[in-house]
Amino acid sequence: MQVWAIANQKGGVGKTTTTLFLGRGLAQAGHRVLLIDLDPHASLTRAFAVPSAPPPSGTHDLFGSSGATLASLARSTDIEGLKLVAAQPALATLERRGATQPGLGLALGRALHGAHGLYDYALLDCPPTLGLLMINALAAADRLVVPTQTDQLALHGLADMLRTAEMVERSRRRPLPGFVVPTLYDRRTRAGIHNLDLLHDRYEGRVWPHAVPVDTRLRDANALTAAVPPTGRGADAYRRALTWLLAQPDASQRQAA
Repeated sequence: MQVWAIANQKGGVGKTTTTLFLGRGLAQAGHRVLLIDLDPHASLTRAFAVPSAPPPSGTHDLFGSSGATLASLARSTDIEGLKLVAAQPALATLERRGATQPGLGLALGRALHGAHGLYDYALLDCPPTLGLLMINALAAADRLVVPTQTDQLALHGLADMLRTAEMVERSRRRPLPGFVVPTLYDRRTRAGIHNLDLLHDRYEGRVWPHAVPVDTRLRDANALTAAVPPTGRGADAYRRALTWLLAQPDASQRQAA
């Protein structure tokens, strides 16, 4: 099972939309895919219309003593081959518990290890903050995918995210390949064009050569989670981005090279 962490320490960069499109693209290709919502804001969970009251079972249960597994928490979606583990607001309490409860930093990794053989891909939709949940995701991931807008503030956030990934990579002592997907790109603006060029200059070889354009159709959660694949410029761009990501070498291939 390949584990991809979709993460950025800056919010509003299209992280959840990226997780959703990559996941449904993998499922459409015939893979068994598990989406795991790690964000207390639960945007991915809400996109699939999971009721918030009472709070659903989900990722928070992995950090307790209930013995919950990813298989027991996964719920079916309208997209064939795609399952979801929902998020709950209680995830926000884990930061406090982490200071007094040892072992929480590896809880997600243990749960993913127990799910090997059940899924081909697990995609982790991370919160936009550096904390226990993001560290769990980076510690467990086989690769990092960083969606980022093409503006100056987003470039700073990208640099912070990649530094965090390098720190976790050193700590876990195995590679964490990181790849960048430019999002919310407006080719009509000089700033957008300039910042996309900067991305390629600074992170050559790690950035998808194109960009997901601004597309209002990407805001329709009902359409994005429906059984029928969404259409439009944004959807087409994400399909091409997934093809590029799948063509990138994994950690073992990079070490061999």
